[in-house]
Amino acid sequence: MDFKPTKKLGFGMMRMPLIDKTNDADVDVEQVSKMVDMFLERGFTYFDTAWMYNGFNSENVVKKALVERHSRESFTLATKLHAGFINTKEDRDKIFNEQLQKTGAGYFDYYLIHGIEAGMIRKYEDLDCFGWLLDKKKEGMVRHAGFSFHDTPELLDEILTNHPEMEFVQLQINYLDWESEWVQSRACYEVAVKHGKPVIVMEPVKGGTLANLPEDAKKLFKDCDPEMSIPSWAVRFAASLENVMVVLSGMSSLEQMDNNTSYMKEFKPLSDDEKDMCFKAAEIINNQIAIPCTACSYCTEGCPMKIAIPKYFSLYNENMREDMAKKGWTINFTNYGNLVNSGFGKASDCIACGQCEGVCPQHLPIIENLKKVAAHFEN
Repeated sequence: MDFKPTKKLGFGMMRMPLIDKTNDADVDVEQVSKMVDMFLERGFTYFDTAWMYNGFNSENVVKKALVERHSRESFTLATKLHAGFINTKEDRDKIFNEQLQKTGAGYFDYYLIHGIEAGMIRKYEDLDCFGWLLDKKKEGMVRHAGFSFHDTPELLDEILTNHPEMEFVQLQINYLDWESEWVQSRACYEVAVKHGKPVIVMEPVKGGTLANLPEDAKKLFKDCDPEMSIPSWAVRFAASLENVMVVLSGMSSLEQMDNNTSYMKEFKPLSDDEKDMCFKAAEIINNQIAIPCTACSYCTEGCPMKIAIPKYFSLYNENMREDMAKKGWTINFTNYGNLVNSGFGKASDCIACGQCEGVCPQHLPIIENLKKVAAHFEN
C-alpha cells in the first residue's frame, strides 16, 4: 500500500465500546468487529492502537476484531512505543515483540515513538529509540517510522531538525486548540509543514468535547447545515488541512462509525467561511469549558488511589455548563456517586503524588482540578 492512505479517516482504537462502563479493558469485541467491517467495507484502511490503550487491551482487540478476520493486505496498522514503559534498550524489543504477539499483525505499517514531550525526549535519545526504530524498518518489521508529539513548536522543530529520517508526525489538532497557548495546534502544524512531514491528527474532537457543545455553539453549525452531525465539523476541520494525511477518530459505537464514514467517504474540505464558523464556536466553548481534558486516560493507569480522573472531569465540565444556581442538583451528582460505589477512589482521595500530572499530554494541573471536583460533588 502507498505511504498515505487514499481516505483521510483513521480508526483510533482507544475509546472503544465497553461492556462494563467502569472497566476500560472490558471492550465489546463483537461491536468493535462490526465497526471494523463497516470501516473496511467503505474503503477506509488506517487503524491506530498503542501499548496502553483500553487498559493494555487494545492491541489484543485489534487481533480479534481485525487481524484474525481480514487479510493483512486489506488494512494498515499503527502502534507505538511509550517512554513510560521502557528503562533499558532491552525493554524496546521486549515490548515490540509482545506487540507483535498481541496484535498477530506480523509487522506494523506505521510505528510511532509515543507522546514525545520535554520530559520524555531525553529517555528516547538515551535509549536510541530513533535509531532502534530505523533498524526495525530495515528489518522489514516496520514500514514507516514517525512519532506522536505533545509539546511546544520549538521542541518539535528541534526534533525534526535532529531526526529528518522520521517520515511523519502525529499532532493534536482541532479547532478548539488551534490557537491554544498550551497545545498550539496551528504552530505545531506549521512546523511539520516547514519540514515537509505529513501529519496524522489525534484528538480532532478533543475527547468528545467537540461533540457535546453549548447550545449557542451548536446552533451555529445546525443553522449552517442541519444534516451534518456536530462532531463532523471537528473531524472535517482537521481533514481540510492540506498537509494532513489521516485524521484519527476514537469511535466508541457503530453509530459513530456510520456517521464518520458517511461524510468522509467522499471528503469535501471546509470553505474559509466554514472554518471561521469553527473558530467562532471555539470562542463560545472556551468561555464555558472548565477543565480541558481529552479523556485519554493516561493518568489513570498508575493512580495509586484508582481515581477515575477523566470521568470526574467530564461530569464536572457538564455541571459547570449548567446554571447551578437555578438547578442546585443534576444527575451528575448521582453519576459521581455511582462511580465511587463501583470501586473508584473519590476525588478527595488524591494524595498529590503527581504521577498523573507527569503523564498528562495536556499538562493539566490535575491535583488542583481534583480539589475543585471534590468541593463540587462531595460537599
